[in-house]
Amino acid sequence: MSKGVPTTADKNIVDLSRSHRNKAVSKAVRTMRERLQSSHSGSPAFDRELLGMHVDSALQGAAVVPFMVLLAGGLGAYVSLAPWIYSWALLTLTVHSLNILLARHISKRDRATLAIKKWRRLLLLGQAGMGMCWAIFALQGCDSCTGDTFVLFKGAVLLIVLSVTAMANILLRGAVVFGFLPTVAALIYTTSATRAPLEAGLLGMFTIALVFFFFITLRLYQNNLKLLSFQSEKDDLIAELEVAKSLSDEARRRAEEANLAKSRFLASMSHELRTPLNAILGFSEVMATEVLGPLNNPLYKEYSDDIHRSGQHLLNLINEILDLSRIEAGKFELNEEAVSLLDLAEDCIGMVQLRAKGKSITIEEQFEQALPDVWADEKAIRQVILNLLSNAVKFTPQGGEVLVKAGWTAGGGQYVSIRDNGPGIPENEIPIVLSAFGQGSVAIKSAEQGTGLGLPIVQAILAKHGGEFKLKSKLREGTEVIAILPARRVLQSIPAFSETQAVQPRRRQFA
Repeated sequence: MSKGVPTTADKNIVDLSRSHRNKAVSKAVRTMRERLQSSHSGSPAFDRELLGMHVDSALQGAAVVPFMVLLAGGLGAYVSLAPWIYSWALLTLTVHSLNILLARHISKRDRATLAIKKWRRLLLLGQAGMGMCWAIFALQGCDSCTGDTFVLFKGAVLLIVLSVTAMANILLRGAVVFGFLPTVAALIYTTSATRAPLEAGLLGMFTIALVFFFFITLRLYQNNLKLLSFQSEKDDLIAELEVAKSLSDEARRRAEEANLAKSRFLASMSHELRTPLNAILGFSEVMATEVLGPLNNPLYKEYSDDIHRSGQHLLNLINEILDLSRIEAGKFELNEEAVSLLDLAEDCIGMVQLRAKGKSITIEEQFEQALPDVWADEKAIRQVILNLLSNAVKFTPQGGEVLVKAGWTAGGGQYVSIRDNGPGIPENEIPIVLSAFGQGSVAIKSAEQGTGLGLPIVQAILAKHGGEFKLKSKLREGTEVIAILPARRVLQSIPAFSETQAVQPRRRQFA
C-alpha cells in the first residue's frame, strides 16, 4: 500500500544534466593558441614572400618619388635660382625609373624560382643610387640666398624624403640605411667645410631621424614577419582540420555501414534464433510439467527445467540486443499516451513481488499523492521501471529491503527512485556498469548474472523521452537509481470553464 510522503527531501532531485567539455579538443586549442602567441624570429622561408610584397608596394607607389622630386626641384629653383637643380632632378628621376623597371622585371618572374639574395642586392643597390642623388642634393648650397633660408629648405626636404622612403621600404631590410648613409656622409662633409651651427643642427637632426626610422622600420618588418608566420600556421591548422574532417567523415561512413550491416544481421538472425527457441521453450515446458505423462527418471524433469530456463534466458538476451540495436539505429519509435507513473510503479512491484518474497526481500513504497499523468510510451516506461526493480531484487541479499519512491523533481518533472541495501557498486565500476554488456565485479561473482544491457536500455529510453538517468552507489551501503522525466512531459489539468450566458446576436436594421 502506498505511503504519502509530505517531506520535501526528494525535491532536491534536479533533472538538469551537466555538460562536460571535451578536454582533448580544449587542450589542442590551448596549445595552438600558445604556439601562435609565441615569438618568432626571422626565417628565410618568408623572404620570398616579403620580397614580392615589397615589389608590389613599390610598383603601386611609383608616382610618389617623382612627385617629391618635382616639388623639391621647383621649390629649389624658386629659392636659389641655380641651374644645377634641373640636372639633379633629371638624374634622380632617371635612377628612380631604373628602380621601377627593376621592380617590374622582378614582378614578372616566377616567385617560386627567384634568387632572393641576388634580387635583394639589386634592390638595395637601387636604394643606394637614390641615396647618392639625395646626397648630391644635400651637398648643394645657395650663394644668392639670404640668411639660412636654403638650409632650412634643404633640411625640410631631406626629413620628408627620409620619412616617406622609410615607410615605403618597410619590407626591404636595410633599405633606409643603404638609402641615406650617403646623405649623412654629405651632411658631415658640409658641416665640416662650413662649420655653420645650422648645418651641424641639420646633421644631428637628420642622424637622429635616421636612427629612429631605422628602428621603426625594423619593428614593422618583424611585425609583418610575425603576421606571415601566423598566417602560415593558420593555413597549416586549416589543412590539418580538413584532413581530420575527411578522416572523420570516412570513419563515420564506415561506422554507418557497419551499423547497417549489424542491424541486417540481427534482423535476420532474430528470426532464425526465435524459431528454434520457441520449440525448445514449448517442448521443455511440456516435458517439465509432464503433460503427456510422467517421466520415468526424475533427472529428466530437472534437465527439462534447466533447458526451459536457459532458453528463456537466451530469448531475453535476444530481445534486449534487438531493443538496444533499434535504439542505436534510431528505429525506436515512441507510442506516446497519457500514463501514470504511480500505476506503472505499482504494476511493476506486483510483477517482482513473488521473486522478492522468495528471497525474503521487503519492498516499500513512498509515493507522492495526486501525481498527474505524463505523456510517454507506457511500454517503454514500464520496461525502465521493471529493469531497475529486477536489478534491485537480484542484487539485494536475503532479508534485504527495497524502497520505491515516486514524486516531483525540483524542475517540475516526475521521477521514480529505487533504492536497495545491497552490496553496492565501487565508484570506479559505475562507468562500466552503465556501458553496453558491462558488468561490475559484484555481478560477475553473483550467481545471477545478467546480460549487462538493462541499464544502457534504460538510459536510451529515458534519453528518447528527453529525461535523465542517475545512479548513486556506495560500496557495502547500497545503490539508488533514479529515472527522471522532464517537466514538459507532465500533463497539467485545466480547470473547467464556468457556465456563462451566450451573447445575443445584434439584429441588423436596414433602411
